[in-house]
Amino acid sequence: MNLLVPSFPFRLRALVSGGAVVFAMLAGSVAHAETTAVMAVASTFTTLDPYDANDTLSQAVAKSFYQGLFGFDKDMKLVNVLADSYEASPDARVYTFKLRHGVKFQDGTDFNAAAVKANFDRVTDPANKLKRYNMFNRIEKTEVVDPYTVRVTLKAPFSAFVNVLAHPSAVMISPAALKKYGKDIAFHPVGTGPFELVKWDPAGDLTVKKFDGYWKKGYPKIDAIDWKPVVDNNTRAALMRTGEADFAFQVPFEQAAQLQSSPKVDLIAAPSIIQRYISLNMNQKPFDNPKVREALNYAINKEALTKVAFAGYATPADGVVPQGVDYAVKLGPWPYDPAKARELLKEAGYPNGFETTLWSAYNYSTAQKVIQFVQQQLAQVGIKASVEALEAGQRVAKVESAQDPASAPVRMYYTGWSSSTGEADWAISPLLAGYSFPPKMVNTAYYKNDAVDNDLKQALETIDRTQKTALYTDAQKHIWADAPWIFLVKEKIVYARSKRLSGAYVAPDGSFNFDEIAIK
Repeated sequence: MNLLVPSFPFRLRALVSGGAVVFAMLAGSVAHAETTAVMAVASTFTTLDPYDANDTLSQAVAKSFYQGLFGFDKDMKLVNVLADSYEASPDARVYTFKLRHGVKFQDGTDFNAAAVKANFDRVTDPANKLKRYNMFNRIEKTEVVDPYTVRVTLKAPFSAFVNVLAHPSAVMISPAALKKYGKDIAFHPVGTGPFELVKWDPAGDLTVKKFDGYWKKGYPKIDAIDWKPVVDNNTRAALMRTGEADFAFQVPFEQAAQLQSSPKVDLIAAPSIIQRYISLNMNQKPFDNPKVREALNYAINKEALTKVAFAGYATPADGVVPQGVDYAVKLGPWPYDPAKARELLKEAGYPNGFETTLWSAYNYSTAQKVIQFVQQQLAQVGIKASVEALEAGQRVAKVESAQDPASAPVRMYYTGWSSSTGEADWAISPLLAGYSFPPKMVNTAYYKNDAVDNDLKQALETIDRTQKTALYTDAQKHIWADAPWIFLVKEKIVYARSKRLSGAYVAPDGSFNFDEIAIK
């Protein structure tokens, strides 16, 4: 299922020496190293079919091949890509898209309205069992109006639909390739993007080369990219320091200072929309008591947390929806006041505190530091929390697959979220709507507020920006006051880029943009 590997300027070979893994350079037979970028990323890729991917990394790398109707700029503002324009009906149910002319898929076939229909029909067919089905199942039908006009009718009003189409999963795959490869399309990506597949080893590298028929003239500006999964944090940082990689993400916070001092590397800390929080299971005592939830927010020193766990690469959360997401409202942060926390606990009937459990959705070093710090802070107000960092399988079994809200074992749960649609609905509804309890979605606080649910519903039924702003503002104020979470921090995006590379960056949602990638 993999194509032959052409001669690239070099590849990295792992050599074992005295128990250590050492990366050695292998010279290639074709000397165009100046136009090949090596991108070191933190894990392997689960699939090259964005409609069947749940992880941001796989969807980000798939931008090598694929584009959607819309995308985002560096500030998460909506931009046209394969769509020239669109119109929405006043009831936010019918959307008509005018498409870009003159675009070819990498197999030479035309991108047109029939291609859009083929892709939407595929993802909305439940028989295909694609992981992103729930993002698109509001589509009732997709119709070809003319070769470059397509009309999509939804089952119910949904004013955030265009933002969903800018999500990195919402790409256009060649209908001819879908027909040819069927369920194996993940190994044969064919899109309209700037690069085409050379080779993919599911356990290792992904190599891509310039697509000569790319519709954007003069692009891409380099010949090839070698996407290199490097799971070990120290090794990934070392590759940047030695110049064996041109780009690295994620950069471990504890390595940031060392990389910043390297003459070969630019260390970049950029704003993100990645929110970190601890959900509180409101179905269970004592978290059903609003005074307890308020006390927990007062009990945590968020400024200190940013330094202890994030090496300063974070800021205290100042709202339910992080700034950078459309319709976000600044409401905080919650101040650090342990005396107030103890007072509220006494008023709630817990003068001596209580015992509980704190789970983390992740087990990497930063997450470990977070839950240990929170454990220490809670102890200062009389709360004894046992902490556990869950493995992926434990997380799915204990938290995400819980069938009965009344008996769900989760109590306090450290996790995070990034709204890759850039719009408040996807930042609130999956996490805090009353219909989003696990296993359907990830409302691990089991929070339900009828006023919030009504605001979210009404916001999706109008395309009037003033009305949407008022509704999302009201919802966020209710949530902030109800405190179903301990609102912790907004992470910064930290990545490393070699000084010879330009035009590649990590977007605020943790995805990549390399439209302008170039080598000096």
